[in-house]
Amino acid sequence: MKRIIVILFGVLLSINGIANTNNTFEITGGHFVHNGKVIHIRSGEFHYERVPHEYWRHRLQMMRAMGLNTVATYVFWNFHEPEQGQWSFKGDHDLAAFVRTAGEEGLMVILRPGPYACAEWEYGGFPYWLQNLPNLQVRRDNEPFLQLTQEYFNHLYAQVKDLLATKGGPVIMLQCENEFGSYVSQCPEIPLAEHKSYLLKIKDQIRKAGFDIPLFTSDGSWLFNGGAMDGALPTANGEGNIENLKQVVNKYHNGEGPYMVAEFYPGWLDHWGEPFVKSDAHSVAVQTEKYLKNDVSFNFYMVFGGTNFGFTSGANYDDSHDIQPDLTSYDYDAPINEAGWQTPKFDSIRTVIQRYIKEKLPVIPARIPVITPSPIKLAKAVSSFDFLSNKAPVTNEQPMTFEQLKQCNGYVCYSRHFNQPINGKLEILGLRDYAVVYVNKKKIGVLDRRKKIYSIDINIPFNATLEILVENMGRINYGAEIVHNNKGIISPVMIAGNEISGDWEMRTMPMNEVPDISKCKDVQDVSSDALKNMPTIYYGSFTLDKTGDTFINMSSWGKGIVFINGHNLGRYWQIGPQQTLYVPGCWLQKGENQIVIFEQLNEVPQTTICFTNAPILNDLKD
Repeated sequence: MKRIIVILFGVLLSINGIANTNNTFEITGGHFVHNGKVIHIRSGEFHYERVPHEYWRHRLQMMRAMGLNTVATYVFWNFHEPEQGQWSFKGDHDLAAFVRTAGEEGLMVILRPGPYACAEWEYGGFPYWLQNLPNLQVRRDNEPFLQLTQEYFNHLYAQVKDLLATKGGPVIMLQCENEFGSYVSQCPEIPLAEHKSYLLKIKDQIRKAGFDIPLFTSDGSWLFNGGAMDGALPTANGEGNIENLKQVVNKYHNGEGPYMVAEFYPGWLDHWGEPFVKSDAHSVAVQTEKYLKNDVSFNFYMVFGGTNFGFTSGANYDDSHDIQPDLTSYDYDAPINEAGWQTPKFDSIRTVIQRYIKEKLPVIPARIPVITPSPIKLAKAVSSFDFLSNKAPVTNEQPMTFEQLKQCNGYVCYSRHFNQPINGKLEILGLRDYAVVYVNKKKIGVLDRRKKIYSIDINIPFNATLEILVENMGRINYGAEIVHNNKGIISPVMIAGNEISGDWEMRTMPMNEVPDISKCKDVQDVSSDALKNMPTIYYGSFTLDKTGDTFINMSSWGKGIVFINGHNLGRYWQIGPQQTLYVPGCWLQKGENQIVIFEQLNEVPQTTICFTNAPILNDLKD
C-alpha cells in the first residue's frame, strides 16, 4: 500500500511539472524550447514578497485564468538577509514554496535575483547594512561587494537547486543583474570596461553558485550596448515596436531570437503627492495581440502588484523632487488589482489570449471574501515622547545616521538641550527624509525632502530642548543616486548660520514590532486635546465573527503607520493619492483583534477607525 501511495505522489508531481525528469527548457535555434516543443512565453510579474504566502496560490490561479503560462518574480536580497548573516526563507520568505506552488498551478517560473532589482522596493533590494561596510561600492567591480553577492547567490541556489528546469523543476530562466544598461548610461564617470567587467563577474557568480539554466538580461532596447553580454539572451523592456525589437536583439544575439519583452507595462508606478497613474485596457490588449501575432514573448510588469507592507517601499527622484516616495499600495493599475480582483484589463487580455491558444482557459477564481467591520472606538493613546523616554539615548557630538545607529527603517528622534536661547533659521540640508520639529515638545513645523523644504524659522528659549523626529521614507531604488542612500540626519544641523554640535541624543523607533507602552506614565483618553500636534500612538481592539479582506480608510488621519494583529500594513499619508490600507483577511481572526496606529502629526486627534469594502487610490489632496 505504501508503494502505491509513493507512485501516485510521484505521478502527481510529474503532472505538475515539479519532479518530472523529462521536463526541459533551452534557448536554441532562435526559439524557446520546452520539453522539445517551441513555445511562446506568456508571463506575468508577481512578487511573492508583496502578498502573504497564504494568498500565493490564489494569485497564481488568477494568472493562469488570464492565459499566462509563466510567472516572473524578483528576489529581493534585503528580504532574505535583512541583517548581515541573518537569512530568512520561511513563511512569507519561503522562495522554494512559492516556486513549488507555481509549478503545481501549471506555471513555469522566471527568477530575477539581481542582485539589484529596482522594483520600487527599498534600496532596490540591497540590504541597508551594505552602506556600513568599509570600501564597499554597489554595482561595481568591487571585491567587498562581490564577496557578498556570491554568498547571496549561493544561498538562493541552495533554496531552489532542485526546482530548476535542469532537475525537472519549473524554473526555466534567470535574469543576470537588472537594467544595467540604464545604470551605465547614468554613470558615465565609470569606464565602460569596468561596467562590463562587473556584469560578467555577476554572470560568473551565478554559474559558480550552480545555476545551470538559461540566463537573460533586461534593458531598454536603446541600452543594450551597456547591458547586454555574451552568454545571456538580451530582452527589451517597454519595447512596443516589433521590428526595432527584432533588429536590436539580432544585433546582440547572433542574428537570431527568441524575442522577448521582459517588462511589458500594463500600468505604472505611483508616488505620494502625485496623481495615480492609469492606463487604458483596450490599448494593453491591442499590444498584447501584436506580440502574439509576431511570436514575441512577453512578461507583464506587473500582472499583479500587491502591497509594500511595512517599510518595504522605495523611492525615486527627479529634477523637481529630491525624493519621490513610493506608495504603500503597489496596485500598479495592474490587470489583477492589489486585493487580487480581476479588472477590465484582465478581461481584455484574457479574451485576446484565448483567441491564440488551443487550450480552454481555467475558470476565474472567486474573490477572497471581503468584510466591512463596524467602526472601531479607539481605547487609549500615548505621546511618542512618553514612549521614547523609556529608551536609553545614543549620544554623539553630531547627529548620527540610521546606518550608524544600525537601524534600517522607521524613525529616529534627535534631541539637543540648549542652556542659552538661540533663534533664526534652522537648516538641515542633509535631511533624509521627513521631519517634524518641536521645541519643548511643542510643534514648530515640518521639513520635507520631497518638496525640498530643508529649513524653518525657530526660536529656542533659555533652558529648552529641540526635538527633531525624522522618518526614513524609503531608500532610492533607481538611478545614479542609489549610491547615496544613508538616512536620518546626514549633515550638520545649522541655526542662524551656526553649526550645532555636541550633546546630541538619538532615540530609535524602528517600529519593527508593535510599540509596547506598558512603561509609559501618561496614557491618555483618545478624546483628550493634550496630544494635539504631538506624535501619538493609538490603541484599540475589535471583535469579528467572520474574517475576510478589508480596507482601512485613513483619509481623516494625517501621516503614519498602522499595525493589525502585529502586522505592519505600511504608511498612510493625508496628501494621497492613496487613502486606504489593504488588510489581508488571513491576518485577521475570529474574536478579538488588535489595532495600533502611530500618527506622526495628530493635528486632529482621532477617536475611531473606519473600514471600507474597496480601495481608495486616486484621491490626491496635496
